[in-house]
Amino acid sequence: MLKFKLFYYFSARNHFYQFIMHPIKKGLLLTLMLFICSTVIYAGNKDEEGYKFEIIKELAHTTVKNQFRSGTCWSFAGMSFFEAEMLRMGKPEVDLSEMFEVSHCYRDKAVKYVRMQGNISFGPGGELFDDLYVLSNYGLVPENAFPGIQYDEEKHVHGEMDEVLKKMVDAVVENKNKKLTSVWDKAFNSTLDAYLGDLPAEFTYEGKSYTPKKFASDYCGINPNDYVQITSFTHHPFYQPFILEVSDNWLWSQFYNVPLDELQEIVDNSIQKGFSVLWAADVSDKGFATTLKNIAVVPEKIPANMTGAEIAKWDSLSEKDKEASIYKFEKPGKERVITQDIRQIAFDNLETTDDHAMHLIGLAKDQNGTIYYKVKNSWGNYNKLKGYFYASQPYLRYKTTAVMVNKAAIPEVIRKKLKL
Repeated sequence: MLKFKLFYYFSARNHFYQFIMHPIKKGLLLTLMLFICSTVIYAGNKDEEGYKFEIIKELAHTTVKNQFRSGTCWSFAGMSFFEAEMLRMGKPEVDLSEMFEVSHCYRDKAVKYVRMQGNISFGPGGELFDDLYVLSNYGLVPENAFPGIQYDEEKHVHGEMDEVLKKMVDAVVENKNKKLTSVWDKAFNSTLDAYLGDLPAEFTYEGKSYTPKKFASDYCGINPNDYVQITSFTHHPFYQPFILEVSDNWLWSQFYNVPLDELQEIVDNSIQKGFSVLWAADVSDKGFATTLKNIAVVPEKIPANMTGAEIAKWDSLSEKDKEASIYKFEKPGKERVITQDIRQIAFDNLETTDDHAMHLIGLAKDQNGTIYYKVKNSWGNYNKLKGYFYASQPYLRYKTTAVMVNKAAIPEVIRKKLKL
């Protein structure tokens, strides 16, 4: 058997050698190779078509940051928003400290959690209003005054800290002494300081001394009273503020409620007038394909409307593969028409949840002329667009939980309805 295999090998090699050396057959082989190469190149070009975007308007903003392994998107998005507001007002670019906000919110959240006997959410998450809360009550500081990393990591890693802080407040709520001590909050704050650092009472920036409040007012020039949170849900009256029922709204902050079309109008008008938008949205939807395809869309065909074979194919895929498979995203396609009712049902059924905060910094259109929002994320350079992606208008209408905007960016007719 071994001799036969050796004979077959050398015989085959000899025939192949004779084939490629024959002038005519050599030409045929070359033609075949050119055909294969051209096919590969054509397929590559076809695959690269994808979504092509042309910027309509892009607002001044600072560089993409990385929240890394921390649940602090609200602070990263908020500081990005404040930094952009400074640029809009003609002020110098500054890198604001996200962890200054996180530290203050954790302290005050702990006090409220204990007062509520553990009956509110406690964790790293927050709402858009949390940024205004810290700005109003404590001020702002630059990143170099409070980097917020006292442990052996280059980036933010909060798993241990979050767990330790939660166990501390739970131990206080459990109240095994039958009476709270007067130092539990000092113990909590000392632990927080061990992870993030001592909060600065005063610091020097560009040769001048500031307190956090003075830095916010004199250097940054941001007035917290200029901003409002806006959402769109039918379980509360329109044109009136209400407390949005999401777990991270620990401050019980109020949101102005407008019809869905007006919510989109506010966002569009803001960007057109030069005001960026702070955006909170659900990012668990299958159309949030920002890692592989740099887009967030609402495909017209959704799993509930698939055939049995399509559903079976979907279920057999890994979560990573699902993102780019069943919807393909090879090129722009039809998206669902999102109505007020569709949006409300998704929120009521917990299909739309309060997941992530981001920063809308521009408008773009694809090769079909369809409008998208350019989004600055806080996950570092995690995709081909170095941390940015494009969200379609249907995605914004469907998956937005709330936005924060400058009052001056709201169309006058809507402002009058909201009595702002």
